[in-house]
Order: sequence, then C-alpha cells, then structure tokens
Amino acid sequence: MRLGLAQFNPIVGDLVGNRRKIVAQYNALVADGAELVLFPELAVCGYPPRDLLFKRRFVSDVAEALQEIAAAVGPVPAIIGTVEANPTGRGRPFFNSAAFCYRGKIGAMGRKCLLPTYDVFDEDRYFEPATSPIVVEHAGRRIGVTICEDLWTNPTITTRRLYAGRVPLEHLAEQRCDLLVNLSASPWHCAKGSIRQNLVVGESARALRCPVAYVNCVGGNDELIFDGRSFVCDAQGRVVAGLAAFAEDCRVVEVGAGPVTAPATLHPTFAQEDMKDMFDALVLGVRDYAHKSGFQRALIALSGGIDSAVVGVIAAEALGPENVIGVSLPSSISSQHSRDDARILAANLGIRFETIGIADAVASCESALGPLFTGRPRDVAEENIQARVRGVLMMALSNKFGALLLTTGNKSEMAVGYCTLYGDMCGGLAVISDVFKMQVYALSRWINREREIIPASSIDKPPSAELRPNQTDQDSLPPYEILDAILKGYVEEGLSRRDLVAQGFASEVVNDIVRKVDLNEYKRKQAAPGLKITPLAFGVGRRIPIVQKYVS
Repeated sequence: MRLGLAQFNPIVGDLVGNRRKIVAQYNALVADGAELVLFPELAVCGYPPRDLLFKRRFVSDVAEALQEIAAAVGPVPAIIGTVEANPTGRGRPFFNSAAFCYRGKIGAMGRKCLLPTYDVFDEDRYFEPATSPIVVEHAGRRIGVTICEDLWTNPTITTRRLYAGRVPLEHLAEQRCDLLVNLSASPWHCAKGSIRQNLVVGESARALRCPVAYVNCVGGNDELIFDGRSFVCDAQGRVVAGLAAFAEDCRVVEVGAGPVTAPATLHPTFAQEDMKDMFDALVLGVRDYAHKSGFQRALIALSGGIDSAVVGVIAAEALGPENVIGVSLPSSISSQHSRDDARILAANLGIRFETIGIADAVASCESALGPLFTGRPRDVAEENIQARVRGVLMMALSNKFGALLLTTGNKSEMAVGYCTLYGDMCGGLAVISDVFKMQVYALSRWINREREIIPASSIDKPPSAELRPNQTDQDSLPPYEILDAILKGYVEEGLSRRDLVAQGFASEVVNDIVRKVDLNEYKRKQAAPGLKITPLAFGVGRRIPIVQKYVS
C-alpha cells in the first residue's frame, strides 16, 4: 500500500486555516499516488487545545470543520486526528479521536485509549479513554488505528506501568493487522527521536508483525516544539522511510507485508547531530511563537555576553536579520569589551543595532530613592535598578515597534534566581530558559563551527551580569559545570540533597543551590513562557508550590 504521510504544522484553534491545509495536503498526496493519507493527532484543531475545549462552540465547530474536510475526501481514504464530543453523558466530555474519512463521509471513528497525565500533558482533564483501538478494513487490508500515547507502553521507557488493564497493542495483537498507523502530536526534547524509533514504533511493529506508519505534527505551539520526523517501519521494526525534522513534509511511502531490502529513504534532517537538533528546535519555536502570535519582528537586549548572543543568532535565523533589532543598554559600569562584543555580533548577523545609555536613568532612580535608602549599604537593590531600567526601555521599544521582546536567561540562571524580576525577565518569550549554561556554551561553539559569528571573547570571558564593578557569576555561584550537574539532579531527576551529596558534591554547595532553587519559585511563575527542549522544563510540566516548606 502507498501511504501518504501528511506532516503539517497546525495553528491551535485556526479551524479554517487547518482545514484548508489538510485538504491541500490530501490532494497533493493523492496526486502523488497515495492510497491512504494519514494526518497527525488532533490535526483539525491543533495540539494541545487545552481549555479551548471548554468553550461552548469549540468542539461543535471542530466537528463542522471535519465534515467539510470529509466532503473533500474521495476514493482515497484519509485518517485525520480530531476531537469528538462524548454523547454518553458519562465520563469526560470529549474523545481524542481519529476519523476515517472516505468518499465524502466519515466512515468510522477511533478513539485514544491511553491519556497521558504527566509532564506537560493533562489529557485526562478533557478526554474519556476508549477501551480498545479500532481496526478498519480497506482494500482488503486490516488497519489498526492508534493515537500517540497508545504506543508508549514499552516497559523499558518508564520504571512503572502507567496504565491499568490491557494496553492497545494487546488488543491489536488479536486482530491480525496488516498495517498499524499511529497519529501523533509528540513534543520534542533532546534524544527523544531514538526512543520513538527503537522502543515505541519499532517494538510495536515486531509485536504485531506488520508495518507501522507513524505520522507526527511539526511546529511550535506555545512552549512545546514538535519535530515531525514521521516515519514508517517494516514488520521487523526497521525504519524504511523518514521525513524531515522541524519542517513540514509530505511523502508517499510504499509498504508491504514482507521485509524491505532497498535502502531506507530518509530526509537529510531525519537523523542529525544533537546540536543541530537543539538549534533547529529553538529556531522553529521562536518563529512559530512569533508568527502565530502575529509578530514579524523581535527585539533583544544585547549585553555582549554569551546568552544574548545565542538568542540573537536564533532570532536572526528564525525571523530573518532584517526583522531583528539588537539593543545595547550600557550603564556607567558596563565594560567596553561587552559593548564591543554586542556591536560585533550585530554586524556579523546583519541585524539593526542601537545603543541606549542608561547611566542617567539609573542615577535618577537612585536619586529618587536616596532619602529612603540613606544610611543603608549598597546592595542588590541598587544593582537591580539597572536591570529594571533596561526592562522598562526594552518594553517601550516593544510597544512602539510592535516587536516581540525575547528574554535571554538560561535554565541555570532561572533555576537559582540569577535574574531580575521586571528587569531582564521582561519579555514575551524566554528562548533559552530550558538550556543549561554549559549547553549554551556548547551551542555557541557549534554556531561558530565554520566561522566566527559570536565573538570569541563572548564565549571565553568569565560570565558576568555586570551589575557591579568586576562582578562575575562565580562570585555567588559554583562553576557552571558543577551547578548544572546539581540542577539536573535536583530539578530534572528529583534527587534529594542527600542523594546529591552522596554523588560527591560538597554539602554546603548543594544546600546553597537547593535553597536558591526553592526560594525563587515565585520568580519562575512570573517568567515569560519558555521553549521546552529537555524532559522537564520550568513551566506547565513542573508544578511546584511557591509557598512550601519541604526539605529533602
């Protein structure tokens, strides 16, 4: 059978635009000879719709859009992800469904069985699970239909079985399927691709002894980034075709019952190095967040440091250098090399560059506060005035020019509160808030792999917020190699202080870092949404109380 994989980029809630794109891609794949066309999970409304589902007309409008799509489907069937109302009056109000459309009608509806409720997922809030997946018959073939999580049941993926009862593959194993399809909206994070290919889809193919077609959506929706990478496995679990990473792609792939002897046909980006994956993901996340929100231009405060430099490179790639404005905001203590590095970076990128001195504004603020600050030593209060003046100015530019302000704090800084609320945290998108500092260094060196784009001094000099003379990050933080390792253990792996000390970290360092992480939860709750690239990012996937007294 010739399968048409429609890996497309939906906009959540854009029912008209998504419908047009679905019909266009269906027609293109049929013209290329497809005998069955597959679309991703919740393709009609976009993933994740979240509480849009509770709007009174939303689900009925999705149903109307699906009917219009089905009317455009001819003798070549299409399986399309959609949301469906639950008419039983029992359980959750909706189903996460797959519509089998054929000759102008919806011939069958399959429903998702396993509803993830962990990390960024909250599907049990909305959807009622099906007891088993459907099998549809077409052209003499039995086609098992699953939706995303339905295949994520391999015991090597998690340490415990997440779902009680029989899982979808156990039902399908009794159905003697000729083909298994999986409609997915699977967010990307580092190293996830191999898990999907080897454990999820490959094991499913071997278990059912039939080919598996996995079609994933692509694009950025809020903090989530979907990498696409749709692919097909033969009955032995070997990948025979793979689509592009981080880009829309449509392809017709022929599958049969027997093993495939020809070489796999993989898009050049289907399997690429980790740094390229990270860069492409962040570029896609920025581009889609901006464009889907109605922004064409971006603003960045360029400090001359490595973090703002990396964000500048990502923004220029995502939106085009002509649509990015870099602004240097030197204070009376800003070093000349930082000013120079910011200017050189802007020139290397070809972006507009402006300088706004803030010394007078800072002095004015300090003068206004002087009567109340008299007799008290200078401390972080005065230091943060600089960051907050910069925030006011950058937000004014954002308003005036209708440009999206990108924040530049990394995950290490966000974790320990090494960022200023209403200062450098001002903005609409936190581009690298899920990228640890050592990853920022690695990414900057990858960016410079062919030529120097980020000035070498931005990479080599000791990192500093430059809020007081001769300040460096290591005045109050351990070296980033140590800090990131502790943060990864405490934040991402859930290790306790005792666990970390047992790993060899100094107890006083661990205690200080853990204290900083816990104390600064209130800052992160007020931060701009950040692009997720790790298994556990700050944001909707991590729900720690602000006011709590647990000591691990």
